[in-house]
This record gives sequence, structure tokens and C-alpha cells, in this order.
Amino acid sequence: MSVPGPGDSADFVQSLARGLAVIRAFDAEHAELSLSDTARRAGIPPAAARRFLRTLEALGYVRSDGRRFSLTPKVLELGFSYLSALSLPEVMQPHLERLSREVDESVSAAVLAGPDIVYIARVPTRRIMTVGITIGTSFPAYATSMGRVLLAELSADELAARLADASLPALTERTLTDAAALADEIARVRQRGWALVDGELEPGLRSIAAPVRGRDGRVAAAINVSTSASRDPLERLIEHHLPLLLGTARAIEAELRLL
Repeated sequence: MSVPGPGDSADFVQSLARGLAVIRAFDAEHAELSLSDTARRAGIPPAAARRFLRTLEALGYVRSDGRRFSLTPKVLELGFSYLSALSLPEVMQPHLERLSREVDESVSAAVLAGPDIVYIARVPTRRIMTVGITIGTSFPAYATSMGRVLLAELSADELAARLADASLPALTERTLTDAAALADEIARVRQRGWALVDGELEPGLRSIAAPVRGRDGRVAAAINVSTSASRDPLERLIEHHLPLLLGTARAIEAELRLL
């Protein structure tokens, strides 16, 4: 490891670069380092390494037994500002992009807004609906897989009150419009942890969705994989796409726990 040079920039701060190099000298295989090892791995003179280590120790980022040094958990603060500045869609986007590549289908994320879902992130691969979907697009929650996942987070009383006041028009011949039947389906979604909607929002459109929970354990959003009935049988959605979808949800949750 060597410390980057200033190049052509008059604004380059060599001492800051060296301090960061000292922190980066520690890793999983080098959790504890002597002064000389730190200097060697950071690419700086031992005298400089000593000054930086003692400064970091005084600030609480490094601990020492007198001979060897190691980082403290306080170093995590250095990354916290970046993580806490990320919005939910920004955290989700790279995971959704990876999932889309794995299933070769469009994937999305949405939140509940009154009776509708609103798209907050999306990775399209091909046009599968007559209506174009962009960030901010909304659809009736009752007829979508993501909507049913989000409705499943409501308490029984909240769901009953919402369905009692809801308009449930038939969007296709397969749309579930009976409030009692819809409540039963949402109860099944809550129990199994995912939802599948087949041709209820638009003919030929199939979608499977899963919840994403925040640090407090509550559902923060839903993510889905959408496909065409003519391209993917239901068995493929459940046997191939669903495990990848659930794995993506868990990966997003793990990252959200760091925020």
C-alpha cells in the first residue's frame, strides 16, 4: 500500500491522505498491527505512522496495548454519514438492478399511499404493460402484488376499515373485487410473506412481490418481479424468481439496518 501523491492539485492534503492510509492498513487479516507493520502497510515513515496512530488513539478510533494497535468500533462513524444520507430508493436501486439481471425481467419497488401504491424505484427490461411505468406511477393497491404485500402489514382493524371504504372495480375479468375474498387473500400473503397476482391489473401481466422491512421491523416498501404470462409460467415465478426476490429483500434489509 502506498499513499497517493498530490499530482497536479494544489489542494491535495498529504497529511489527510496519510491518516486515511493508516486506517486502511487494518483489515480482516491484519486486525492488529505493530507500529512498524502499520508504517509498512500504509507506505509512510515509522515516525509519521506513530503520530497518526497516537492521534487516532486520542480521538478514539484506535486502541493500543502499548505495542500493537487495532481499530475501535468508532471507525464505523466514518461511514455512517454516507449511509444515513442515502434514501430508500438509492439503497434499493443496485439490489434491484442485480435482481433484474438474474431474472431477466423488470423489477420495481413501491410504497403505500392511501389506496394506491407509488413506484419509488424501477429497473425495466421490456414493455410489459400498455401503461408506461416510471418513478411516481401509481396503481390501485388491491389489484397489485406489491399492494397486497403492503396491505398485509396493516392490522386486521385497519385493513377491514380500508376495504369497507374502498372502491374495488374489476380492472380485468380476473380482478378480485369481493372485499371478504380480498381480505382472505391478504391474510394468506401475510402468513407466507409474499404475494402473487396473475392478470388482475392488466391481462397477461404476472407479478410476484415481497416486503422489505426497515430497522424497526415494519414493512418499509415492497419489491416485485413482473413478467408476461406468455413468457413465464407460474411455476417459474415461484420456483425460480421467488427465491431470488426474497434473497434481494433480505439483502436490502441488511443494508437498511446499517442506516
